[in-house]
Amino acid sequence: MEDINEFIGRVGFPVLVRPSYVLSGAAMNVCSNEEELERFLQLAANVSKKHPVVVSRFLQHAKEVEMDAVARDGEIIAYAISEHIEFAGVHSGDATIQFPPQKLYVETARRIKKISKKIAAELHISGPFNIQFLARENDIKVIECNLRASRSFPFVSKVLKINLIDLATRIMLGLPVEKPAKSLFDLDYVGVKASQFSFSRLQKADPVLGVDMASTGEVGCLGEDARSALLKSMIAVGHKIPAKNILLSTGDGKRKAEMLEASKILVEHGYRLFATDGTSRYLTENGIENTRVYWPTEEGQPQALDMLHNRELDMVVNIPKNLTAGELTNGYKIRRAAIDLNIPLITNARLASAFIYAFCTLGVEQLDIKSWEEY
Repeated sequence: MEDINEFIGRVGFPVLVRPSYVLSGAAMNVCSNEEELERFLQLAANVSKKHPVVVSRFLQHAKEVEMDAVARDGEIIAYAISEHIEFAGVHSGDATIQFPPQKLYVETARRIKKISKKIAAELHISGPFNIQFLARENDIKVIECNLRASRSFPFVSKVLKINLIDLATRIMLGLPVEKPAKSLFDLDYVGVKASQFSFSRLQKADPVLGVDMASTGEVGCLGEDARSALLKSMIAVGHKIPAKNILLSTGDGKRKAEMLEASKILVEHGYRLFATDGTSRYLTENGIENTRVYWPTEEGQPQALDMLHNRELDMVVNIPKNLTAGELTNGYKIRRAAIDLNIPLITNARLASAFIYAFCTLGVEQLDIKSWEEY
């Protein structure tokens, strides 16, 4: 504990705690304070008794970028850089991924290529590999490099129309391969991979995304632009476009600000906003019309839970304040009710904003239905 406290004195909260050698981020947690730290260290120590627990600084508001590539004798033959819509802190198996990246600085992409080249050369890679990066402004950090095909490999292969696994296999068998032409990366369409969750089948589970993976499948869709691809993939994993009423509960100050633009767009497009106490105040201060609703533990009408049960809400955006799920709070009750009543729920501010922008500026009837070959 002394070592860890000295480390936290240096980097501050939040920190990431993870046991060694676990799959899909099991028992990996983000700790925002002393009490969470003690609880999760104990948990991590129990999961992986023989091996050390790693504690690292957790960077907030950082983009996560994936580099999927195939190398031969340390030289990169083909690659794909894709970008998560959510900020880092959501497991890459749960994140919504867009390819080609839509909001990446050119300089960031350049640095990612440079660093990936060096790593591939240093490790003499022959075959498939995946590197996950954190990018904040143009400051880039490597999260990890895995010498295997990642879950985004089939997705980027489909979008690029280059079978990366075929390339990797030929290299591993020592067969000749040709480098794909540069122009192949210049695509005039976008692919989005959205995750499918099965929270409705997991009674009492808190439907919040975190550093351990919770999704049970994924859908990749192509569109003319990022909006249409996102809309298709969100509909494909079961989100409905809301008809009228939306409940907003948007977490801490930073998240509230992130959601402001999206709230404006909703009102402009004729949606009625209902919001919990803090969010309602924030929206009112910024001149956005809304109706305050009450948490389960508050006296007053209308009650958020009653509205959900009476089917008066078409979509719920609920962004948890803490980085870790687990408390049986008001927020949990609302999230769980939305899942149990099959009302679309989004718990990430970045994804909620992107989805709202997409369905407000693009009607479902405007979505092209095309086969993969047509793109």
